[in-house]
Amino acid sequence: MLQVHPKHVYRLMRRGLPALRVGDEWRFDRESVLSWAASRSAAATSRAEGESVIPGLLAANGDLAVDALLTHCARTEAAPLGFVLTDHGGGVQLLERRLVLAAGCHAGIEAPRTRVGESRPKIVRLQLVAREVGLATPQGVRIKTLGAAVGKRLAIRPATSGLRQRFDDALRAAGIGERAAYRRAVEHPCHRDVALAVVRGDADLGLTTHAWARTSGLSFFPMAVEDYDVGFLADHVDDARVLALCEAAQSASLRRRLRGCAGYDVSRTGRVRPG
Repeated sequence: MLQVHPKHVYRLMRRGLPALRVGDEWRFDRESVLSWAASRSAAATSRAEGESVIPGLLAANGDLAVDALLTHCARTEAAPLGFVLTDHGGGVQLLERRLVLAAGCHAGIEAPRTRVGESRPKIVRLQLVAREVGLATPQGVRIKTLGAAVGKRLAIRPATSGLRQRFDDALRAAGIGERAAYRRAVEHPCHRDVALAVVRGDADLGLTTHAWARTSGLSFFPMAVEDYDVGFLADHVDDARVLALCEAAQSASLRRRLRGCAGYDVSRTGRVRPG
């Protein structure tokens, strides 16, 4: 009658859909349901007249886990989402400005504020993977410390990216000056371009994930393990597209696919927590 997936009926019940429990069954009065649906539709129309509709876009940097998530959504009954290529800082700013529905987020990395002095909207995080990040090297070339980056041609990420900030922290902890490490560095907009720079021989080392290094046939030096999440605004937690993202992340089929990628821990994939 409502033309929605059975799982969505349970969500609607949590939002007030009138229902009666009889034994182990839920029963619904047709007129009560139609009246409730009509009132919800009128309220939604009223809100839409005063609010802009957030595009169905996910802003992230092309992590293979993000690609798997979007592919999974496109193959299910969930509405497919578009992809915006950007780094951590840019993605969070787009999210806070309500220009995208969701954004890739590094746990523990603060994004620059959209406006100085303005309070940030509350963000809820959906954990995607815990991933290994570090330096990719040509196949068979092994390094033992971050010091190997000094004097080498290094493919790096922009300063606003979460992975670049984590690398800077690791350099400081190792007592390595950024000027020495970045003397021959070239910035690249995404993981794919970093990995391809090493594959082509344009760079000696590349700052990326273990998953991208393995996919590109490169060796890998681990630097850290970090939680990589998808963030969305707390006031959109009941958006059908956000719920579809959560269901996709919690599916067994997506976890199986992610387990096949190097450096991914999926033991907490699908967990939702405050940002």
